[in-house]
Amino acid sequence: MPVKNMEFKNHDLAELRSASGIRYEEKPVRVPGGEDAAGLHTVWITLDNPRQFNSYTTEMVKDVILSMRRASNDRGAVAVVFTGAGTKAFCTGGNTAEYAEYYAGRPEEYRQYMRLFNDMVSAILMCDKPVICRVNGMRIAGGQEIGMACDFTVAQDLAVFGQAGPRHGSAPDGGSTDFLPLFVGVEAAMESCTLCETWSAHKARRLGLVTQVVPGLKVDGDYVPNPFVETQRYLDDFGNVVHGEPKAGRDRADGKALLDRGEIDLSALDGAVDALVSKLAMTFPGCLTKTVESVRKHKLEHWDKNKESNRAWLGLNMMTEGRTGFRAFHEGTKACREADFLLLRRRLAEGAVWGPDLVEESLARAHGEQTCAKA
Repeated sequence: MPVKNMEFKNHDLAELRSASGIRYEEKPVRVPGGEDAAGLHTVWITLDNPRQFNSYTTEMVKDVILSMRRASNDRGAVAVVFTGAGTKAFCTGGNTAEYAEYYAGRPEEYRQYMRLFNDMVSAILMCDKPVICRVNGMRIAGGQEIGMACDFTVAQDLAVFGQAGPRHGSAPDGGSTDFLPLFVGVEAAMESCTLCETWSAHKARRLGLVTQVVPGLKVDGDYVPNPFVETQRYLDDFGNVVHGEPKAGRDRADGKALLDRGEIDLSALDGAVDALVSKLAMTFPGCLTKTVESVRKHKLEHWDKNKESNRAWLGLNMMTEGRTGFRAFHEGTKACREADFLLLRRRLAEGAVWGPDLVEESLARAHGEQTCAKA
């Protein structure tokens, strides 16, 4: 029986601000059989900046922290679903316009910003509810990092996963260098973090980065697999089972045509998320929380060891490569959003000193009409 006249203490730190770009919603928990569980709900925290691929601004970071704390204190919440608005991206990391226009060249300001970012990752890792990353599209850079801080990942199969740091003036030290080796092993993590090449949802699932992949593309009313990747299991020349590798050539052109004919439908994704929450609801709450916390310790061991020294380095980096890379991305053209890496390396080898002249010289390709060189 409910306790009559029970007055709960409020343990939230502050109220959320509706204009920050974060949506906080409560949605029903579906129990086996399809009915709503009375008195229980799921908290959905949505990055609502689809025009910029749900990149997070400073204000959004603050409200993710407050949202995770609020959901953690929510007595009727079974789980948290962390996602992005629209169908193109969960999150592509920090807002590059803000980085380029405000933080570039201001290391102490960026260090304060990274305190907030670190607190956002920690808020996810310390939430008293299981956190599910609902990947509705790209999960790149800082988006990959906050996604890996979650406890589960459910993705639609057009989603891609990856890093962007060394190609855009940073290091993936907001969690990827801590978490990714735990998910996929050191060599695969090294490949992803340094080369910044994306993985399909199917490859991410095979490597252990994703809990479940569901279809997201409907053509003529029926779901079809991602047409850009090989989703059938096959053996390579060494007898290894492979799937999720990208298609090329004519196959890719055919995939583009199929994508143009279809539409993105995330109802299967939502159904998979609801089913996972339902399974979590059918457990003892205290035992579930303790189990989640115990598994998270492996992430926290690395995160807590490195987050402050990484924050300091990332701040200082805004005087040099970060200043250059984020400006190149923000100010560049569709043809090229990268600095001239080879020119920069040559000038440094010749003894050039970091300063405005070297930055502008390295940005010339992004400011011009040249196409970025590809390996």
